[in-house]
Amino acid sequence: MSQSNRLVIFDTTMRDGEQSPGASMTKDEKVRIGKALEKMRVDVIEAGFAAASPGDFASIEAVAQAVRESTVCSLARAVDLDIERAAAALQKAERARIHTFIATSPIHMKYKLRMEPDAVLAQAVYAVKKARSFVEDVEFSCEDAGRSENDFLCRIIEAAIDAGARTINIPDTVGYAIPEEFGYKIKTLLTRIPNSDKAIFSVHCHNDLGLAVANSLAAVANGARQVECTINGLGERAGNAALEEIVMATRTRHDLFNISTNIDTTQIVPTSRLVSSITGFPVQPNKAIVGANAFAHESGIHQDGVLKHRETYEIMKAEDVGWGANKMVMGKHSGRAAFRARLEELGVTFETDAALNEAFTRFKELADKKHEIFDEDLQALVSEAVADAAPDVYKLVALESRSATGETPVAELVLSKDGQEHKVSSEGSGPVDAALKAIEQVANSGANLLLYSVNSITQGTDSQGEVTVRLEKAGRIVNGNGADTDIIVASAKAYIHALNLLQSGVSRQHPQNDGV
Repeated sequence: MSQSNRLVIFDTTMRDGEQSPGASMTKDEKVRIGKALEKMRVDVIEAGFAAASPGDFASIEAVAQAVRESTVCSLARAVDLDIERAAAALQKAERARIHTFIATSPIHMKYKLRMEPDAVLAQAVYAVKKARSFVEDVEFSCEDAGRSENDFLCRIIEAAIDAGARTINIPDTVGYAIPEEFGYKIKTLLTRIPNSDKAIFSVHCHNDLGLAVANSLAAVANGARQVECTINGLGERAGNAALEEIVMATRTRHDLFNISTNIDTTQIVPTSRLVSSITGFPVQPNKAIVGANAFAHESGIHQDGVLKHRETYEIMKAEDVGWGANKMVMGKHSGRAAFRARLEELGVTFETDAALNEAFTRFKELADKKHEIFDEDLQALVSEAVADAAPDVYKLVALESRSATGETPVAELVLSKDGQEHKVSSEGSGPVDAALKAIEQVANSGANLLLYSVNSITQGTDSQGEVTVRLEKAGRIVNGNGADTDIIVASAKAYIHALNLLQSGVSRQHPQNDGV
């Protein structure tokens, strides 16, 4: 099985990706991402950690109901409660997987688990059997396998496979491995474990040394047939192996890997932009595959070569990964039917006609400001609608800002708090600073501003600006998002969204922060 010519793509954007500080996603946002991943034909979607919080449980349950083609997975520690919660969250999934794990490195067993190796092995076998009592598809991970002893890995993996695990994951949890070393580890395990042919061997690499993709590819070259990765390389600390890079590397260098994936690569760029919009983590321009400059040529020599023969400087076609694809330019004359149809193609559906009408009204308001509306604008519009669905303790009623050379910028706004309107004004070092200070006169939140980020959604001076504001208070971190053709208004929307999330009291808790 591990020697097949198909590479399973396991996406953990909604689980490990969400562990990036400030990257937490709402249930509706996870469903949108889940549908996008399904449209991309991702094999396995890890929707979350069911035992982490009621919110995570509800999100996994919602994704399991919405996604019918891909396998939906929940992470679970090797304990009864986690496995039971994972099974309950996945009850309505068409295809369900429980992914259970336990640490196997000497340092983790001694200092974190405080368990002897034999006890860890027994717990792993128990957990796999318990998970198999709920679902047929069980994955077992050896946390910190990159620093685990091969002899012990052989013992525990053989026992896990005998217990019913059909996927074995070898994570480089702390991003410590080097490609040659990691590839050799995978080859050694496949060779030494007697029943290795009864399971697919998987890898899950972190990017602490910038080697997550390289380590993953080294593992694939040595027999691994599942890669766990995330959109845009999102993830804890320095992130995970980037799905788009894994897929396109194995496709472009098919001569070396001789494997294929099920991925519809034309969905890579749209999904990348969706995840970036939802999490507030912008994609750097020089990011491979999905960065704005990934297919740009500045050098005259390069430009001349590409014009004469594309393959002189391009090893992939931009349209193959979704650049310029799935574009339906809409405008003020577009009707409700076309609006609904395009959003459905983007994986967005409306539960009620009222929700559709509200979104369509927003669309028309935007169309009055912007001549052409692209898919990215529609995604931002939906994200803004989700933002407005947060508890609306604070609501922007009106905003006016004044800024002139040589004068101190001033913002005057009307802010509603619990239904009561407050008219305030404030000066600032710039119009954005003045607007946010005016909001704080009413809110007096005591929150710390960790991030203020502005990105242009599309090209042109009439593009919407998408603003992300990250606030922290008492250990809780939230992201607020706002979009508008007026960057001052977008900033105020984003800040108010973050304040409302802080007021909601909803927080995401990880029972184990390092995971796999």
